[in-house]
Amino acid sequence: MIFVNFKTYPEGTGETAVKLAGICAKVAKTTGVKIIPVVQAVDLWRLKESGLEVWAQHVDWQLPGQWTGFTNLEAVMRAGGQGTLINHAEHQLPPGTIKQTIKRIESLRSLKVQGFKRFEIMVCCRTLGQAEKLVKFKPDFIAYEPLELIGGEIAVSQTQPAAIGHFVEMADGIPVIIGAGIKEKKDVEIGLKLGAQGILVASGVILADDPGQKLLELAEAFAR
Repeated sequence: MIFVNFKTYPEGTGETAVKLAGICAKVAKTTGVKIIPVVQAVDLWRLKESGLEVWAQHVDWQLPGQWTGFTNLEAVMRAGGQGTLINHAEHQLPPGTIKQTIKRIESLRSLKVQGFKRFEIMVCCRTLGQAEKLVKFKPDFIAYEPLELIGGEIAVSQTQPAAIGHFVEMADGIPVIIGAGIKEKKDVEIGLKLGAQGILVASGVILADDPGQKLLELAEAFAR
């Protein structure tokens, strides 16, 4: 699967987010590869009709009520969000907060609140040491994105293959997603051979001259 992080780029905000989601949907239909836009919470409602599973870039653990300024989990779900990415290298959280957020999501799953679909969570790690701690919280996905490679020209799969292999072992069965610098088909192919089950991309697609063509190229790496 491919997670496309729209970040806060103008190219992935508001009506342009809708256009980009349409591109993701077209490539997903053409290739059969699951593509998940990861968007700002304010844009979730815009993408409800995209036909894709759409995730929020962040949620907070606080319950509904007097918590001004936080991104409420129930609000994200009602807006159409079906998952979230937390602890991205650009939005780091204390381990205790990560644990509390996962527990909140699990509590809503167990309640099976009417109208709420299964809501999944990906925890990002920027080092192997961080992963060793966070894998214990058992998120649905765990991502490896070294900070120094994010937005760069060199892919993590080509510069740190041994680290990815070790990361997959540490994950102990939790699906591994890799990101940082992934821009070419070969970057994806290497990662998949090392045991990753998907990729997390942002600028390599969002800022490409032709996002659809670039996404199609990356998706083709999943062909068996």
